[in-house]
Amino acid sequence: MASTYGFDLSDFETVFDDLVRCETRLYNAVSERLRVDHDMSLAHLEFLQFLHDHPTARVADLARHFAVGVGATSKGVDRMEAAGWVRRLPNPEDRRSSLLELTIDGQRLVESARPTGAMLLHELVTRGIEGAEFLALGPTLRSLRSALERDGVGTPAG
Repeated sequence: MASTYGFDLSDFETVFDDLVRCETRLYNAVSERLRVDHDMSLAHLEFLQFLHDHPTARVADLARHFAVGVGATSKGVDRMEAAGWVRRLPNPEDRRSSLLELTIDGQRLVESARPTGAMLLHELVTRGIEGAEFLALGPTLRSLRSALERDGVGTPAG
């Protein structure tokens, strides 16, 4: 069945399947390396990196950025707080929410784990494609992500 783009819809299904399977395998491999080398998951590193780059973030900001439910995000923050990587501070603008701050240990962990993930990702990606080919995907995926986010597609309800 042809789509409005002149392609068979099965072409979209195939590309989507390849995209998801690549993402899953890369995510699992990087997460496993982080567990071994830094005793953390990739999900935790992603949250910590976001907090590093957005120092006055709230749980809702993390949830929105990662398209994850607020409850699941809050539980992840609870685990990071228990590990001593993050602390919650009173939000002077909204007493119902807290601001999240990296601790010194959280800061050190981001600084040591970020290169581990990046180097492994580079190693794994360049097994199958040239670095330049991978980087060329960036603008295309950013355009798609922007459209999905703009239209609220895939945003969790809670």
